[in-house]
Amino acid sequence: MSHLLLAEFADPDTLLTAARRARDARMAGLDAYVPFHVEGLPEALGLRPPALREAMLLSGLATAVLAFAVQWFSAVQDYPLNLGSRPLGSWQAFVIPCFEIGVLAAGFAGLAGLLRGAGLPRPHQPLFAVPGFERASQDRFFLAVDDPAVGRQRLQEALDGLAPLSLHEVG
Repeated sequence: MSHLLLAEFADPDTLLTAARRARDARMAGLDAYVPFHVEGLPEALGLRPPALREAMLLSGLATAVLAFAVQWFSAVQDYPLNLGSRPLGSWQAFVIPCFEIGVLAAGFAGLAGLLRGAGLPRPHQPLFAVPGFERASQDRFFLAVDDPAVGRQRLQEALDGLAPLSLHEVG
Protein backbone atom coordinates (compact mmCIF):
# COMPACT_ATOMS: atom_id res chain seq x y z
CA MET A 1 0.00 0.00 0.00
CA SER A 2 1.38 3.36 -0.94
CA HIS A 3 1.89 6.23 1.45
CA LEU A 4 0.98 9.46 -0.29
CA LEU A 5 1.51 12.96 1.09
CA LEU A 6 -0.49 15.80 -0.45
CA ALA A 7 0.37 19.48 0.03
CA GLU A 8 -2.08 22.20 -1.04
CA PHE A 9 -1.00 25.63 -2.29
CA ALA A 10 -2.90 28.76 -3.30
CA ASP A 11 -0.81 29.84 -6.29
CA PRO A 12 1.30 28.21 -9.04
CA ASP A 13 4.55 29.95 -8.14
CA THR A 14 4.55 28.46 -4.65
CA LEU A 15 3.77 25.04 -6.13
CA LEU A 16 6.73 25.38 -8.52
CA THR A 17 9.05 26.28 -5.65
CA ALA A 18 7.73 23.37 -3.58
CA ALA A 19 8.19 20.93 -6.48
CA ARG A 20 11.78 22.09 -7.01
CA ARG A 21 12.56 21.76 -3.31
CA ALA A 22 11.04 18.28 -3.15
CA ARG A 23 13.02 17.20 -6.20
CA ASP A 24 16.22 18.69 -4.75
CA ALA A 25 15.54 16.74 -1.54
CA ARG A 26 15.50 13.57 -3.68
CA MET A 27 11.87 12.74 -3.00
CA ALA A 28 10.45 10.18 -5.41
CA GLY A 29 6.98 9.81 -6.86
CA LEU A 30 6.34 13.52 -7.37
CA ASP A 31 3.13 14.57 -9.08
CA ALA A 32 1.02 17.71 -9.26
CA TYR A 33 -2.68 18.42 -9.65
CA VAL A 34 -3.42 21.85 -11.10
CA PRO A 35 -6.43 23.59 -12.70
CA PHE A 36 -4.42 24.87 -15.71
CA HIS A 37 -1.05 24.47 -17.37
CA VAL A 38 1.80 25.74 -15.21
CA GLU A 39 4.89 26.62 -17.23
CA GLY A 40 7.97 24.76 -16.01
CA LEU A 41 6.09 22.29 -13.80
CA PRO A 42 7.09 19.10 -15.71
CA GLU A 43 10.76 20.11 -15.42
CA ALA A 44 10.35 20.95 -11.73
CA LEU A 45 8.84 17.52 -11.10
CA GLY A 46 11.54 15.79 -13.13
CA LEU A 47 9.10 14.31 -15.63
CA ARG A 48 10.33 13.31 -19.05
CA PRO A 49 8.17 13.78 -22.12
CA PRO A 50 6.00 10.80 -23.02
CA ALA A 51 7.01 8.60 -25.95
CA LEU A 52 3.45 8.52 -27.27
CA ARG A 53 4.29 10.16 -30.60
CA GLU A 54 7.01 7.65 -31.34
CA ALA A 55 4.76 4.73 -30.36
CA MET A 56 2.00 6.00 -32.63
CA LEU A 57 4.41 6.48 -35.54
CA LEU A 58 5.94 3.03 -35.16
CA SER A 59 2.54 1.39 -34.80
CA GLY A 60 1.17 3.13 -37.89
CA LEU A 61 4.23 2.39 -40.02
CA ALA A 62 4.47 -1.25 -38.94
CA THR A 63 0.79 -1.84 -39.65
CA ALA A 64 1.02 -0.11 -43.04
CA VAL A 65 4.03 -2.25 -44.01
CA LEU A 66 2.21 -5.38 -42.85
CA ALA A 67 -0.88 -4.39 -44.86
CA PHE A 68 1.28 -3.83 -47.94
CA ALA A 69 2.95 -7.23 -47.49
CA VAL A 70 -0.40 -9.00 -47.15
CA GLN A 71 -1.79 -7.29 -50.25
CA TRP A 72 1.33 -7.98 -52.27
CA PHE A 73 1.42 -11.64 -51.20
CA SER A 74 -2.23 -12.20 -52.05
CA ALA A 75 -1.96 -10.44 -55.44
CA VAL A 76 1.40 -11.84 -56.58
CA GLN A 77 1.98 -15.18 -54.84
CA ASP A 78 -1.24 -16.61 -53.45
CA TYR A 79 -3.87 -15.76 -56.08
CA PRO A 80 -2.38 -13.99 -59.11
CA LEU A 81 -4.89 -12.72 -61.66
CA ASN A 82 -3.61 -11.50 -65.00
CA LEU A 83 -6.15 -8.85 -65.98
CA GLY A 84 -5.35 -7.00 -69.19
CA SER A 85 -1.62 -7.79 -68.98
CA ARG A 86 -1.19 -5.50 -65.95
CA PRO A 87 1.66 -6.20 -63.56
CA LEU A 88 0.67 -8.39 -60.63
CA GLY A 89 2.46 -6.42 -57.91
CA SER A 90 1.54 -2.88 -58.88
CA TRP A 91 2.23 -0.90 -55.69
CA GLN A 92 -0.05 2.00 -56.64
CA ALA A 93 -3.11 -0.16 -55.98
CA PHE A 94 -1.92 -0.91 -52.46
CA VAL A 95 -1.11 2.62 -51.25
CA ILE A 96 -4.53 3.87 -50.16
CA PRO A 97 -5.51 0.82 -48.05
CA CYS A 98 -2.04 0.87 -46.43
CA PHE A 99 -2.40 4.55 -45.56
CA GLU A 100 -5.88 4.05 -44.10
CA ILE A 101 -4.94 1.05 -41.97
CA GLY A 102 -1.75 2.82 -40.82
CA VAL A 103 -3.70 5.86 -39.63
CA LEU A 104 -6.23 3.62 -37.89
CA ALA A 105 -3.49 1.66 -36.11
CA ALA A 106 -1.75 4.88 -35.03
CA GLY A 107 -5.04 6.16 -33.62
CA PHE A 108 -5.57 2.95 -31.64
CA ALA A 109 -1.99 3.10 -30.35
CA GLY A 110 -2.59 6.71 -29.26
CA LEU A 111 -5.78 5.75 -27.42
CA ALA A 112 -4.06 2.81 -25.71
CA GLY A 113 -1.12 5.03 -24.74
CA LEU A 114 -3.44 7.71 -23.39
CA LEU A 115 -5.34 5.22 -21.24
CA ARG A 116 -2.10 3.62 -19.98
CA GLY A 117 -0.46 6.97 -19.24
CA ALA A 118 -3.50 8.21 -17.34
CA GLY A 119 -3.68 4.98 -15.33
CA LEU A 120 -7.17 4.23 -16.59
CA PRO A 121 -9.43 2.49 -16.00
CA ARG A 122 -9.12 3.03 -12.27
CA PRO A 123 -12.25 2.25 -10.26
CA HIS A 124 -11.10 4.12 -7.14
CA GLN A 125 -8.76 7.07 -6.60
CA PRO A 126 -7.97 7.67 -2.91
CA LEU A 127 -7.19 11.36 -3.57
CA PHE A 128 -10.88 12.07 -4.15
CA ALA A 129 -11.51 11.41 -0.43
CA VAL A 130 -9.19 14.25 0.61
CA PRO A 131 -11.23 17.25 1.80
CA GLY A 132 -10.92 20.14 -0.65
CA PHE A 133 -9.25 18.12 -3.43
CA GLU A 134 -12.11 18.99 -5.78
CA ARG A 135 -10.67 22.52 -5.90
CA ALA A 136 -7.72 21.14 -7.93
CA SER A 137 -9.92 21.74 -10.96
CA GLN A 138 -10.80 25.29 -9.88
CA ASP A 139 -8.24 27.35 -7.99
CA ARG A 140 -5.92 25.17 -5.86
CA PHE A 141 -2.56 23.57 -6.62
CA PHE A 142 -1.57 20.23 -5.10
CA LEU A 143 1.82 18.55 -4.84
CA ALA A 144 1.78 14.79 -4.23
CA VAL A 145 4.76 12.84 -2.90
CA ASP A 146 4.46 9.06 -3.19
CA ASP A 147 7.65 7.95 -1.45
CA PRO A 148 7.58 5.57 1.53
CA ALA A 149 10.90 6.98 2.76
CA VAL A 150 9.43 10.47 3.10
CA GLY A 151 7.48 11.20 6.23
CA ARG A 152 5.26 14.13 7.07
CA GLN A 153 8.06 15.79 9.07
CA ARG A 154 10.58 15.53 6.21
CA LEU A 155 8.09 17.04 3.74
CA GLN A 156 7.31 19.89 6.14
CA GLU A 157 11.05 20.59 6.44
CA ALA A 158 11.42 20.67 2.65
CA LEU A 159 8.46 23.05 2.36
CA ASP A 160 9.70 25.30 5.18
CA GLY A 161 8.69 28.90 4.55
CA LEU A 162 6.22 28.10 1.76
CA ALA A 163 3.27 27.75 4.14
CA PRO A 164 1.11 25.12 2.41
CA LEU A 165 -2.60 25.61 3.04
CA SER A 166 -2.92 22.00 4.13
CA LEU A 167 -0.92 18.80 4.31
CA HIS A 168 -2.73 15.46 4.07
CA GLU A 169 -1.67 11.85 4.40
CA VAL A 170 -3.53 9.63 1.93
CA GLY A 171 -3.35 5.95 2.58
